[in-house]
Amino acid sequence: MIGNPNTRKSSVLRSLSGCFNRGVRDIQPVQGTTPLRVYARAVALQMGGTTPAEAVAEVAAKRCDAALLALWPSAHPHDEAAYPDAATYLAHFAAAGWRLRAIAVLGQNSGGLRGANVRQFAQASTQPINVTAQAVRGYFGWV
Repeated sequence: MIGNPNTRKSSVLRSLSGCFNRGVRDIQPVQGTTPLRVYARAVALQMGGTTPAEAVAEVAAKRCDAALLALWPSAHPHDEAAYPDAATYLAHFAAAGWRLRAIAVLGQNSGGLRGANVRQFAQASTQPINVTAQAVRGYFGWV
């Protein structure tokens, strides 16, 4: 999930996962009978001081089927090298073998990301959280 500060990434992520900060949750996909084991982390990785490599290691340690993470579209203003933009994180994740199935962009700034697996939720900062969460849940294919 990508968005500028104050686009309600953490709130939507918490609504989707029931996770306050970070943790493993079972999420039921619309298709299939087996729940997905999802590692959810509500704080944007750049804000939380987590590099792309540290994020990959953190998720791997949880042994989950999927990860639900928050990113800023732009790099951290005080340490751009350690905490780069969302596109750099996603490229690192793909290089680590992750399949980037669905990327939700909350607000107007996608950080230049485009593609079949990217969907923008432009009204996320003004809509009620449950409305945005319902739309994102449907996009992710979760019940």
